[in-house]
Amino acid sequence: MLESKYQKKIIDKWTSDGWLVINTIKVNMNGCPDLILLKDKEPPTFIECKTLKGKLSEIQKFRLNELTERGFNCYVSYGMELKKWKKNNEKDLSYGF
Repeated sequence: MLESKYQKKIIDKWTSDGWLVINTIKVNMNGCPDLILLKDKEPPTFIECKTLKGKLSEIQKFRLNELTERGFNCYVSYGMELKKWKKNNEKDLSYGF
């Protein structure tokens, strides 16, 4: 399935749970996650969407680490499976979950 199809399903699910979901098609920061989720009294949440076999680029890993350091919730979706991103202090950014 295409990444855009997974994005639509994720957007629908979070919207039905009361979140405002913004799809970041093009922003001024390279590597910015695909979706920004906002909800009253909840910290901003970011989701990077990937296909089942998709891989994060180095700039995406950097950006997820940067956002996590600032206290935001970050996830990477592989299809419909969400994995919470955790700050990686290692030089090798091949993992972060």
